[in-house]
Amino acid sequence: MNMLRMASVVLAAMAVALPASASVSFSGSSGSRAAAVTFDIVAGKLQVKLDNTSTNDVLVPIDVLTAVFFNLSGGAGQLARFSATADGGTYQGTTLVNPAGTVVGGEWAYAAVSSGSLPGANAGISSSGLGLFGPGDVFPGANLSGPADPNGLQYGLTSVGDNKATGNTPILTEPLTNHSVTFLLTPGAGFSLTQISNVFFQYGTALTEPRFPGGEGGGGPGGGNTPEPATLALLGFGLLAGAVARRKRT
Repeated sequence: MNMLRMASVVLAAMAVALPASASVSFSGSSGSRAAAVTFDIVAGKLQVKLDNTSTNDVLVPIDVLTAVFFNLSGGAGQLARFSATADGGTYQGTTLVNPAGTVVGGEWAYAAVSSGSLPGANAGISSSGLGLFGPGDVFPGANLSGPADPNGLQYGLTSVGDNKATGNTPILTEPLTNHSVTFLLTPGAGFSLTQISNVFFQYGTALTEPRFPGGEGGGGPGGGNTPEPATLALLGFGLLAGAVARRKRT
């Protein structure tokens, strides 16, 4: 077997053996606020990691990231709620209320949305009602802090740079999530990450409060697209085949 045929066989096997995975990230900023969200396909679930990436202190409710909105071609009904986890735990002022990895599903909701103030978005994940989400929209899990959620500021995301000892009364007395939360949703048959677009990050407890778009990739927080391993293998084959061909010519 010549070198070119051997390379073809080995790399083709790699493309088949490597598990399919993918991710797409969106990030954005406005003034002192910055956020990122990454969508991944993990073990057949859509994983959504939302992060308040600002290095600035959180002092008032409109510094708290409470929701992410996006457009899902084909409609929001393609996704079913599965779980929500606080990656870095939750705090009330400087007091740790729930450790990292705590299920916070009862405090966060996913639903189809329809609002004239959200042009181009038809789905959203939120810890605040915002006039769009109700108790019937929450992820599986206990209601950790009454009343029935999604409520106001509770369990929204503080920033990476937050000083937990500072802030106004709501910031110091409401339980808040330490900058990052991970959601899992069950997608319908044929779902693809290419169906996700038009991402917006929402702060505070009303749609009239700060909101800004997230751009795909672009070197911002959260990075960019990650190619599938099979694609990487095929790319490697192309490069190796080209090298072999050049060697034969010389």
